[in-house]
Amino acid sequence: MNDISEMARAAGVVGSGGAGFPTHVKLAGEAEIYIVNGAECEPLLKVDQQLSKKYGAQLVRGLELAMQAVGAREGIIALKAKYEEAIATITPLLKSNMRIHILKDVYPAGDEVITIWMATGRRVPPAGLPKDVGVAVNNVLTLINLARAVDEGTPVTTRTLTITGAVVKPITVTVPIGVTLREVLAMAGGVTVADPAFIDGGPMMGKLLTSLDAPVTKTTGGLIALPASHILIRRRTQSERSVLEMARTTCEQCLLCTELCPRHIIGHELPPHLIVRSVNYHHFGQPSTLLSALTCSECAICEAWACPVDISPMRLNQMLKVQLRKENVRYTGPLHPADPMAEHRLVPVSRLIAKLAISEYNRKAPLDETLYQPARVVLPLHQHVGAPSIPCVSVGDTVQAGQLLAEIAPDALGARIHASISGRVESATEYAITLTA
Repeated sequence: MNDISEMARAAGVVGSGGAGFPTHVKLAGEAEIYIVNGAECEPLLKVDQQLSKKYGAQLVRGLELAMQAVGAREGIIALKAKYEEAIATITPLLKSNMRIHILKDVYPAGDEVITIWMATGRRVPPAGLPKDVGVAVNNVLTLINLARAVDEGTPVTTRTLTITGAVVKPITVTVPIGVTLREVLAMAGGVTVADPAFIDGGPMMGKLLTSLDAPVTKTTGGLIALPASHILIRRRTQSERSVLEMARTTCEQCLLCTELCPRHIIGHELPPHLIVRSVNYHHFGQPSTLLSALTCSECAICEAWACPVDISPMRLNQMLKVQLRKENVRYTGPLHPADPMAEHRLVPVSRLIAKLAISEYNRKAPLDETLYQPARVVLPLHQHVGAPSIPCVSVGDTVQAGQLLAEIAPDALGARIHASISGRVESATEYAITLTA
């Protein structure tokens, strides 16, 4: 492991834009091209675009370090044209082997497979990884955290997220990891509807929250409040039985879900309409049809944009994934030619916002980094891909902000957890460490 990778490991840096893949593992590999995914194409979220503007120098530095770690010859910062202030900040800071790639304002430009294709022309194969085509990808906050880890020795103890939707004052804040979502909601002035429901993340791929007492983690990108009657909430509360019944009784095999599936149009097999047919009628066609569900990115295009009769092929894929993973099977299939119309089948974000019925919530959420000092934080030990971290402190210990609390499990993929506030260890279980100031 190189020095940069080791410093990322020591600081607990993980991917901030997705499932939280430990960054030190990615930096220990090799790649020809390193991409900064600054698309932030989920409607309403305003994190990376604002951080790119404010911390442009640290972003470029993080890219420089990442390129050095993996031996990349080129660095690409992928930003949408509408992020004009970020582009203006970053452009004069670029090194000779770096460039900005301007993305169209389409969804899902932020899916790393689509970002790679748009920025380089390379296509990641089905069930493959970016490294298979000589590319590594991280989002904006991840590389800012890398720069801070290497240059300042600063571990990851805070998270920047957008609080928006049916709130008094949409805002983007940086808070200690472990504060409750209830606390960050209060920073936005609370809700403006009587029957609110909440999404953790973006309106397309975010998950329905069951409690605002859940803590902010290293991967929390947004908190969206909506009326409980909103279509985005109703879709997420629909039972699996209802999803299956809808698919069986309503699907007309129009093919729109497949023709607009981002993975399918760049050459992956993934055919949502055939998966729906297979689930409905036990007609499997090619043996790989159902297995291709494992390659679904769960972008929700098929559910929220393509289907004219409110079926959710994505939910069927999610159910299939659970079953197929229990059976320990894997998908293998070729990369087919891309659809000649692929670039034109991606979804304009402005039209997506209208389709999702969230136009009234598409407001500015300015960055406010006023220091917030919580009285208590709960730090989950599983904030990343891999195994939960192992506590290295005990109840009653006094700790300082930034101190190591939990180590990577032996011989496992994982990430360190550090104290986000100074205080006393109230509890330390196999699931979380609680600190009180």
